Amino acid sequence: MIDFSLWMNTTYDWVLLFMCALLIGMSKTGIQGITLLAIPFMAINFGAKPSTGLILPMLCFSDLIAVFYYRRMAEWKYVFKLLPAAVVGFFVAIAVDKLIPADEFRLLMAFCIFTGIAVMLWMEKKKKDAKMFTSWWYAPLFGLMGGFTTMIGNAAGPVMSVYLLSMRLPKYSFVGTSAWFFLLVNYLKLPLQIFVWDNISVTTILLNAMSIPFMVAGAIAGIVFVKKVPEKSYRTFIIVVTVLSTFMLLF
Repeated sequence: MIDFSLWMNTTYDWVLLFMCALLIGMSKTGIQGITLLAIPFMAINFGAKPSTGLILPMLCFSDLIAVFYYRRMAEWKYVFKLLPAAVVGFFVAIAVDKLIPADEFRLLMAFCIFTGIAVMLWMEKKKKDAKMFTSWWYAPLFGLMGGFTTMIGNAAGPVMSVYLLSMRLPKYSFVGTSAWFFLLVNYLKLPLQIFVWDNISVTTILLNAMSIPFMVAGAIAGIVFVKKVPEKSYRTFIIVVTVLSTFMLLF
């Protein structure tokens, strides 16, 4: 018999788990960045690094839903530009893990994301200047940051939002490209988190299985949201949610 007591001791723990599953489903199919409303609470409640092992299988399952629905809407050239540097970012995060105590992971996550937000706001102010966005180093930089932040805290959504917004993608291409990128990244991360960080277990997989109905409900909500919201409003929404949710990492 599986003992959930190491993870789930109160009603709050279960509510938080299922809320996280709902928000992840919504994020993967269009309400980008909203997952960060749950990740800080998961990090505080379960521990920064342990919580990544609980969240990653949710992300992997929700990625499959997103890719199935948006499978023909990706701009693959951006995925290929980002992915190699993202893999490098995994190993940078593993190296940093040996130097930084677990309690400081949450602050490190916040720093990385706020860096992305600063670039995003600067980009919106200077949106007519596109020279930087086509530079050879631009995509690898964001790939590296994305791989790093997703490894230390499953928090690469804002980083990728900054990059894809700078490419001025229409909303469906934005969601489709993001879906494929994170599907590849999250499944590449699985062996590292299982064998290097040892924070995915039979217990966490079973907890994820119990959360599937909430992930599916969130995914449907995200699909409906993207259909209803106009292009300009969708872009503004992503920026606002990214800024607000990242502040929660500091509390």
